[in-house]
Amino acid sequence: MEQRQSANEYFRTILLTVVGQAFAAAGYELEQQPVKWAGGLFRFAKALDNSLYGFIVFQVLSFSDNEWASGVPSRFRVSLVRSDLSDASRTSTHPQYARQTLSELVVNDFGVAILPDADHWWQFRTTEELGQALAEAGHLAVGYGMPWLAGDLVPPEG
Repeated sequence: MEQRQSANEYFRTILLTVVGQAFAAAGYELEQQPVKWAGGLFRFAKALDNSLYGFIVFQVLSFSDNEWASGVPSRFRVSLVRSDLSDASRTSTHPQYARQTLSELVVNDFGVAILPDADHWWQFRTTEELGQALAEAGHLAVGYGMPWLAGDLVPPEG
């Protein structure tokens, strides 16, 4: 009997297809946490050179057409965390600790108007739209997020 993938399992499959190789080449690996995956949380982690950890977190909200959510697109957002703790969900008092969304970093900190606003959720209804949204978010994560997490890219002084 064929078992159908859940929406979050499908998201993980497409996520790894679109950004998996680039993230792995940069040293970021998807944490193996199936329970968090089932809840729509996909976290890539890397030990940084300065005794810190970098995290790129995808949070997906999957919707399907039903009587409560007809026509509502699914969506995801990307958060970045730099911490001295190996658990991205814990806050730290470390002076280099930082947590913000990728869209806040790009739009507010770097002033790049590539996204509609700093509180951006990438939306999708189809596999093609999901792939395009993940590609855009992945490019921004590689171009801005990863160097920012490593401390190699600092926003200009406002």
